Amino acid sequence: MNAVVDFQQYSNGNFEQIRTRFDAEYGVMWSFMRPEPRPCFTKTTLQDLLQHHTYQENMKGRTISNGSFQKTNYLILASDLPGVFNLGGDLAAFGEAIRAQTRKELLTYARLCIDNVWTLYNMQAPITTISLVQGQAMGGGFEGALSTHVMIAEKSARMGLPEVLFNLFPGMGALSFLSRKIGMRAAEAMVRSGKVYTGEELYEMGVVDVLAEDGQGEKALYDWIRKNHRSLNSFQAIQRAKQRVNPLTVEELYEITEIWVDAALRLSERDLKIMERLVRAQNRKVTEPAIAEQAIA
Repeated sequence: MNAVVDFQQYSNGNFEQIRTRFDAEYGVMWSFMRPEPRPCFTKTTLQDLLQHHTYQENMKGRTISNGSFQKTNYLILASDLPGVFNLGGDLAAFGEAIRAQTRKELLTYARLCIDNVWTLYNMQAPITTISLVQGQAMGGGFEGALSTHVMIAEKSARMGLPEVLFNLFPGMGALSFLSRKIGMRAAEAMVRSGKVYTGEELYEMGVVDVLAEDGQGEKALYDWIRKNHRSLNSFQAIQRAKQRVNPLTVEELYEITEIWVDAALRLSERDLKIMERLVRAQNRKVTEPAIAEQAIA
């Protein structure tokens, strides 16, 4: 007989770079990202998310909270960092691996990313996955948001795929997810442009599913849940049917990461210098709020 493990005890003792919260009324399980040292997908953040989400999947929509089973109906991917959802891949680690030409290291990271987005996209438990984008979601951060069943964004949220700026492409699901939402032609144009879009623009394009007023993202999320909760079984069945009509396989995602790794290993020193400038920009996202907070104090 399996031991009963309280979710609160389980979560508090195992995660370094995410914070979790469970709201029992509608069965809402939150995953708040708080990566360090910069707001990107560090390996630790990815491992924490995968552990948490796989646990939810294996529990088949049940969570043990306060010593009893509770139903988990929704799994939310969000951020603890003001103004930033997630800035994407760990570019500093990429640069080191590319200069050392360590293909295995890049591929291991890429496959960890795919394991994360695939779990959110192909959730086997009766759980609806939702991303709540407040602030910036760039590169892999945008891909992570795209992998969920429902994408909610505030109007001024900023999302884009900047990889083309350093002569690469987003290899962790962007083309696969976007092409199934808006068609391959529009998806390729978005990837090739490197343009940054607002949440409002992406809603008009059909990428964002629910648009929220600025500062009202969590309210909009709960409004959507209250509106759709009575027909949740129908919504989940339709979602799975949509995935059968236009199927995506994990093999497709893995094979694209192989293309991404090979392309990354061909980057020039000039490309890597541009990547380093983006790392410095990511670092400023952490230091500037800290400086402002010190000034207020």
